Amino acid sequence: MIESEIGLSYSFHLGNDKNKTKKARQSAKNNASNTTSFSNNAIQNIKQLGKVNHHNLRKYDNNQELIKTIKGTNNIVNDVKDLYKLEFESARIEYNNKQTRDDRKIKDYFYKISDDTKHDLACEIIIELGDMHFWENKSQEEKYKMVQVFTEQVKDLENIVPEFKVANATIHFDESSPHLHIVGIAIKDNCKTGMTKQVGKTTVFTKESLKVIQDKMQECCIKSYNNIYGLNEKLKEKQKGRNKDISSNDMEFFNETKNKLRENIDELKNEVKNLEDTKNDISSEVDNLSSEKNLSPKK
Repeated sequence: MIESEIGLSYSFHLGNDKNKTKKARQSAKNNASNTTSFSNNAIQNIKQLGKVNHHNLRKYDNNQELIKTIKGTNNIVNDVKDLYKLEFESARIEYNNKQTRDDRKIKDYFYKISDDTKHDLACEIIIELGDMHFWENKSQEEKYKMVQVFTEQVKDLENIVPEFKVANATIHFDESSPHLHIVGIAIKDNCKTGMTKQVGKTTVFTKESLKVIQDKMQECCIKSYNNIYGLNEKLKEKQKGRNKDISSNDMEFFNETKNKLRENIDELKNEVKNLEDTKNDISSEVDNLSSEKNLSPKK
C-alpha cells in the first residue's frame, strides 16, 4: 500500500435532528410513514430504528459479503431492545415499586421512549477513515483489514464515552470507502426525578463533549490504522465545521455529492488534457508545414 502525501481524512458524525422544535419532534414521532416536512432525522422511535436496521444491514441486498457486523446481531431493533432491558430494567422495577398508582408505572421503557416526544430512542454514529480517492485503487483485501481498525474504534468509543452503550456496529464495504455504522444508547445516571437511570443523548453528547470525543477518536483511529497496516500515515488538518452533527441521510447525500463532484473534476481534467494534446498536435502540424514551405525550391 502506498502512503498518502497529504494525509487521511477522518469523519465522526452523530446523527441528529436539525430541527429541534417541539412541533418537528412531534411530527416525526407521530407520522406513520416516517415522512415529514421538518428536518428531523434522529432515531426517535421504533419505526425510524427499523429503517436504520433495513439500511445498515442491507436487508434489500444480496451482497451480504460486503456487510460485516462486528457487534450485535442481524436485527438492530432487537439489539437495542435487549440493551434497554440490560441497562434500564432494574431502574424501571425500582421506580415502579415506589408508585402507588398503576397508571404511573412504566410497563416497558423501550416503548415509553419510542412514544416520548422529548427523547431519542437510540443514537447512530458513522465513522469513516479515508475518502473515495484514497480507497479507489485499494484491493478488497486491503479494505477488509479495516475490520480490525473499526473493531478497535468500537472499543475506543466505549472507553472514551462509557455513558454510551453500543447495541450494534456494522461496516459497509459496498460504497466508495469503508465506513462504520454504530447504533447505541446514551445514558444518564443518578437522575433526581423519574427513573434513576434514563436515556440522555443531549446530556452525553453536547457541543463541547463532541469536540473532545471526536479529537480522541481520530487519534485512536490513526494509531490503530498504522499499527494494523504497518504504516506511518498522518491525518489531514482539522477542518472548520467538522464537529457539526448531521443525520445519516445527510451524510450519505454529502458523500454522493462529493463523489459526483470529484468525478466531474476528473472528467474536466481529462478534457483539458485532450485539448492540450490537440493543441500540441496542431502546433506540430503548423511547424511541419512551415518547415516544408521553407524547404521548397524557389521559382
